[in-house]
Amino acid sequence: MPAQHLPELIELNRLLDEATDAISVRVAHSVEVDGASLPIHVLTLGNPDPALPAIGYFAGVHGLERIGTRVLLVFLRGLLNRLKWDPLLHRQLESLRMVFVPLVNPGGMWLNRRCNPNGVDLMRNAPLDALERVPFLLGGQRFSARLPWYRGLAGMPMQAESQVLGSVVAEELVPRRFSLALDCHSGFGLRDRIWFPYAHTAKTFPHLPEVHALKDLFEQTYPTHNYVVEPQSRQYLAHGDLWDHFYLEARAEAGGAERVFLPLTLEMGSWLWVKKNPRQLFSLQGLFNPRPGHRLHRILRRHLLWLDFLARAACGWQHWLPRGDERMRHKKMAMSEWYGWHRHP
Repeated sequence: MPAQHLPELIELNRLLDEATDAISVRVAHSVEVDGASLPIHVLTLGNPDPALPAIGYFAGVHGLERIGTRVLLVFLRGLLNRLKWDPLLHRQLESLRMVFVPLVNPGGMWLNRRCNPNGVDLMRNAPLDALERVPFLLGGQRFSARLPWYRGLAGMPMQAESQVLGSVVAEELVPRRFSLALDCHSGFGLRDRIWFPYAHTAKTFPHLPEVHALKDLFEQTYPTHNYVVEPQSRQYLAHGDLWDHFYLEARAEAGGAERVFLPLTLEMGSWLWVKKNPRQLFSLQGLFNPRPGHRLHRILRRHLLWLDFLARAACGWQHWLPRGDERMRHKKMAMSEWYGWHRHP
């Protein structure tokens, strides 16, 4: 029974049973593992008009990182409860599309693995090679599925879970003039980090001014936040990053059209949880998820603010997105903050 292995899927099903007609649900794919059929749900809220902005929330890409899925489920439950009484949320959804894939890799979560049931690390699975040197193994490898960070065989199609993610991005986010994506992970460092592309190169992200303006907006709105915002390349480079791949595809599809697609990753600093409770070192789940109940609740509360802020920022994108001289100003500040003024080509 799925309940024995996937409490997150059971909670999602319970949430959907209680949901109103305001949310649309479809099963984009089902993963067969150990005789069980595990669905990948795609949930949508708000106005489907492609002329309006959109935001996508994703989690569970790595099966060990349950906390990302739990954060999304708590956020989603709050939204659905607010729909019963909050007229401001109804107004927001008239001008915004919200998309959720809370459990991208249910097979990996069922098996208590980072990878999917085929042994492939989905975040190394895109047909994209790094332009500079990557860390051994960590940056993605094709030696064997028995080793971590396996990319899959060269020349083969992306895994079904990766394709589902790509289809959602291509259908719901990329065609719009403005869209955001947030992918929730855990397991890196002592700080909570917001990463933006690139992961496959140290070159600067084309929408660097827009990311810096979003960061500036967040700091003005919530000056006491504790996130580190940075390009992923400041930490390490990797082959096959899905969000780099989706972003580059979006750029190619847009051609000369003015579209802004900003994929972000929330990387929750699980090393801090281990530092406070060293016994978690002896558990795979403990390495990537907070264990004591009070710490779990604190983590869930802390990130809800960021998720809600992004929805509001997407809804009001025309009021803060930099243009002209303001865009150049943000680019200069971003280059100084993240690249030490070195202008990568």
